[in-house]
Amino acid sequence: MSALPKAELHLHIEGTLEPELAFGLAARNGVELRYPDTEALRRAYQFSDLSSFLTLYYECMAVLRTAEDFADLATAYLDRARADGVTRVEMFFDPQMHLTRGVPLTEVIGGLRAAADRSAASGGPHAGLIACFLRDLGPADAAVTLDALAGHAGELLGVGLDSAEVGYPPGDFAGVFDDARALGLHTVAHAGEEGPPEYVWQALDLLGVERVDHGIRSVEDPALLRRLAADRTPLTICPLSNVRLRCVEAIASHPIPRLLDAGVHVTVNSDDPAYFGGYVADNYLALAEGLGLGHDTLATLAANSLTACLDRP
Repeated sequence: MSALPKAELHLHIEGTLEPELAFGLAARNGVELRYPDTEALRRAYQFSDLSSFLTLYYECMAVLRTAEDFADLATAYLDRARADGVTRVEMFFDPQMHLTRGVPLTEVIGGLRAAADRSAASGGPHAGLIACFLRDLGPADAAVTLDALAGHAGELLGVGLDSAEVGYPPGDFAGVFDDARALGLHTVAHAGEEGPPEYVWQALDLLGVERVDHGIRSVEDPALLRRLAADRTPLTICPLSNVRLRCVEAIASHPIPRLLDAGVHVTVNSDDPAYFGGYVADNYLALAEGLGLGHDTLATLAANSLTACLDRP
């Protein structure tokens, strides 16, 4: 699977924090984790739903304090992505979680951009940054965050919408997304993972997104499938994540084949690979083994990822 050139378009950089690096950064910054060692932390990666994952995910972010920390985090991921055949990454980060911890955006963005620049210069993946708003903090907080991001707009590729989905419809953030586009930023949003197909409609019609992140519940709405296929709107699907968060029972029952049959522009990604048991090549391998997808279909998925990029180096 690593031989297929591909892009990764649904990747939360904070979700690449492996236990070993988490403990290394904790020691560097004097942060105490509530787990005695890396194995105990890894054993905690058993989630009943998205909410149970987010609790641990946000807790582990406490070790990220400086530009050096963010650069180390991104470098570790980009090196791994290069080995997986990734040539382009459009990575998410969560500015609100870092700002609320007192970490300035200059540290966050500066560290991530430094790692991205080194990767590109060394022949590794080119990387763009997408700042995601935490939907459970509401549109007002997202608007304040966008104001803080405005001075960094030239260092960003776009904005997105993530975190707990159910009960937080995308349409609430329409004004913020309009303002982000006015800054010259691309727009994407998580929708239709745990939330209903209606959230995908809202992401398309009210937010005007260029890509839908996840979107697997679109299979429940034939009209939505026709819309996605007609508009060639990419879905950034994360198979292993869907299983680990119990949105899908098993890879063997994943809706990717139905989405492909409907003509939807499907891409394969890893989401939060340190927590969900696999980087992007592992997700391709899981589809080959669990669904019997052949090389031609996997090559199509890889090609889809490259054409779905918001920007190309």
